[in-house]
Amino acid sequence: MVSSTPPRWDLSNVYSGLDAPELKKDIGWVTESAEALHKLYQEELIGITASSAPEAINQAISTMVNKMNILMEKAGTIRAFLHSFISTDSFNQQALQMGSQFDKVMVEVRKVSILLEAWVGQFKDVLPEVLSLGNSAGEHAFPVKEMAEQSQYLMSEKEEILASELSLSGSSAWGKLQGTVTSQKSVDFELDGEMKTLPMPALINLHAHPKEDVRKRAYEAEMAAWESVKEPLAACMNGIKGWVNTLNDHRGRKDALHAPVDQARIDRETLEAMMSAMEDSFPVFRRYFKAKAARFGQKALPWWNVFAPVGKLDKEYSFPEAAEFILKHFGNFSDELRDFAKTAFDNRWIDAEQRSGKRGGAFCMGVPGVKESRILCNFDGSLDQVMTIAHELGHGYHNFNMYQQNKTPLQRQTPMTMAETASIMCETIVFNAVMNTISDPEEELGLLETALIGDSQVIVDIYSRFLFEKEVFERCEKSELSADELCEIMEKAQEATYGEGLDPQFRHKYMWTWKPHYYSAGLSFYNFPYAFGMLFGVGLYAIYQQRGDAFIPDYKRLLSSTGDAPAAELAARFEIDIRSKKFWEDSLAVIGKRIDRYCEL
Repeated sequence: MVSSTPPRWDLSNVYSGLDAPELKKDIGWVTESAEALHKLYQEELIGITASSAPEAINQAISTMVNKMNILMEKAGTIRAFLHSFISTDSFNQQALQMGSQFDKVMVEVRKVSILLEAWVGQFKDVLPEVLSLGNSAGEHAFPVKEMAEQSQYLMSEKEEILASELSLSGSSAWGKLQGTVTSQKSVDFELDGEMKTLPMPALINLHAHPKEDVRKRAYEAEMAAWESVKEPLAACMNGIKGWVNTLNDHRGRKDALHAPVDQARIDRETLEAMMSAMEDSFPVFRRYFKAKAARFGQKALPWWNVFAPVGKLDKEYSFPEAAEFILKHFGNFSDELRDFAKTAFDNRWIDAEQRSGKRGGAFCMGVPGVKESRILCNFDGSLDQVMTIAHELGHGYHNFNMYQQNKTPLQRQTPMTMAETASIMCETIVFNAVMNTISDPEEELGLLETALIGDSQVIVDIYSRFLFEKEVFERCEKSELSADELCEIMEKAQEATYGEGLDPQFRHKYMWTWKPHYYSAGLSFYNFPYAFGMLFGVGLYAIYQQRGDAFIPDYKRLLSSTGDAPAAELAARFEIDIRSKKFWEDSLAVIGKRIDRYCEL
């Protein structure tokens, strides 16, 4: 039964609570297992070298793989459970303390993982023969090869262990501070004749309020709020980017983009083809921005109108209505997708309520111990938030397909580029299904507006974030950056991408403060993979439209194997060449047609 109000998620089938004896026991088990794996490495595995018999190497790698999978499964479950409290209530001191304690446990896991990665690296030249012998090593051929390849970018054993230990008081601490500052910040704001204290996610959601006066005042309140905390957030940014630059230098990385490209399982040629196509599309998007501005009697959009609703789609959805809406259209794609989403709604896998202490944005996380997912969003009744839930359910369906095929944790490690495949597909399913039912031009305009807001964010704004982060990394190599310099870089990036479509007096210079993507030392350039995912998803949907139901089995196989091959190889299964600029141009042309229709209306 779907809750009548935005629900909070339920993880009681994982552990009964933070005080659960089983949770304490499992944390102890992870600690002991990491120690046991370290001992196995020191006493047995280290004695197996590249000169050992292929059978002995295969058996050693298989043993390592089996133990790593068991350890990752349990650790991933605990981490998801603790994060479910931390991400929804940053005031919960018990959860924060337990999260901090488990971070220390995970440092030990990371330390032994580094040792094993370096150990596997020595077998790089003999791996083809070793893996051909089968067993767990052969079943995990791709992650094992990737481990060997990436081992060349490790520092010495002592240096990597020291870096892992220092991360708790270094990069992780800076990331936590950013999360705490932004999630606990609130603003007094007059809304509907009543003074309310709004958490920042709720204030940011007012970007889409139907009244321009409210949007403008929300923008001004947001600017003032971030102004008041810009210095500690600038310190967080400098701390993390400086940390990453230092380690990249010592690990022999070419630049800050080197590791993210490897993590995305693409190459520079692919990235350049996609980014070049995106840049070429900016004039088309600027035509949309200017057409939208004209609807408000403006020459260019002030930021408070970037997300403004246009057209007749002013309906507010209750949470049950949102669920019904999504289930109906998912069912048009496949019964399995609809049934999966119904399970998520019925079993409270979604935390949708807006509240103080809860982080902004949205995400989906797997809970491997129960082979389920959990979704966070900040539901405000808008169609945009309905689409957000559909997007995150796509991530959950991706997890479902991997769990269904009994993929191990090492086989489920999906790069962000491919991780957006199902989420974009689900968004597109809902959008196109609704578009096909509309005859009223004002309703069509409203739906196109909703879609183009998302499209422009993933293409134009994502590119601005890429430019911002690239320059921040480059300038941080020379010196720390002040909050004002960060604002200057952000505005320059927005000028380069939005161009004349955005009013230069009213950009969003503080976008860097609240986007958590900038504050992860392990995931730099947490931006271009979103564009890859969207454009790849649009291309896949075009194939679905050609092939119909015959597409679905191949699609499910793709979702279950995104941890088993590079992105180019997975795309080639659908005769897609991601190194070709034309593929990306063709996907962008689909969005271009939406803009053409928008301007006609």
